[in-house]
Amino acid sequence: MSLPLIVFIIFVVWLMNSVRILNEYERAVVFRLGRVLPKEKGPGIVLALWPIDRIVVVSLRLVTLDVPPQDIITRDNVSAKVNAVVYFRVMDPIKAIIEVQDYVFATSQMSQTTLRSILGEMELDGLLSQREKINEKLQEVLDKQTDPWGIKVSNVAVKHVDISEDLRRAMARQAEAERERRAKIIAAEGEAQAAEKICLAADMMQKSPMALQLRYLQTLVEIGKENNTTTLFPIPIDIIKALTGIKDGR
Repeated sequence: MSLPLIVFIIFVVWLMNSVRILNEYERAVVFRLGRVLPKEKGPGIVLALWPIDRIVVVSLRLVTLDVPPQDIITRDNVSAKVNAVVYFRVMDPIKAIIEVQDYVFATSQMSQTTLRSILGEMELDGLLSQREKINEKLQEVLDKQTDPWGIKVSNVAVKHVDISEDLRRAMARQAEAERERRAKIIAAEGEAQAAEKICLAADMMQKSPMALQLRYLQTLVEIGKENNTTTLFPIPIDIIKALTGIKDGR
C-alpha cells in the first residue's frame, strides 16, 4: 500500500471523527485539551479537531420533568402526597455542562426539595385553593436556584394532592356543615326581611283603615278560589269594635 493512500485513509478517518452535524435545537460544547472553548458551536456542521477536541451535545428544547409524589406535612400537621411537573430549558449550554454534573438530575432533586420545603409552610386549605400562587412561588424559587447552572425554569404546576380517606370524610362533613350554616343564615335573613316588610305594611294599614278592609276581602276571594268545603261568614270589623266597646262599658 502506497504512502499517499495511507495518508488519505488516515485523513478520511480523522475527518469522520471530527465532523458532526447538529440539529437546529442542539449546541456543541467543545473541550480542547480539557479546556472549554468560550463559545458553543452549532447548529449545522461542526468541526472538532479529533482527538484533541471533545464534543458534548446539549439540547435547547423545553424539558418536561415529572416530579414524583412527595410526602409532606403541612403547617396544620396534615400529611399529604403531592406531585408536580416542571418545565425548563437550557439557556447557557456551557454553564449546564461545567457547573453541574447532570443538570436534569440536579434540577429534579432541587424540584423535590423545593416542593417539600414550600408546601410544608402552608396549611391544607391554602394548598388546595391557592394553586396559582403556589405555582408562581415554586417557579420563582427554582428559577433562582438553577440560574447559576444556565437553566431557565419557565413553569411549575402542582398536579395532584393526595390525602387520606379519613381526612376526606372529615372535609366532606365540614363542607356539609358549612352549607347547612349558610342555609340557616339565608333563611334567618329572609325571615328578618319578611318581618320588616310586615311591619311596614302594618304601619300603612294603621294610617288607612280601609286598606285593612280591602286586604281582608282580597283574602276571602283567594280562599274562595280553592275547591274546599270551608264556609266563611265575614263580620264587619265595626261590629266587633262596637261589641268590644259595650264590654268595656260594663
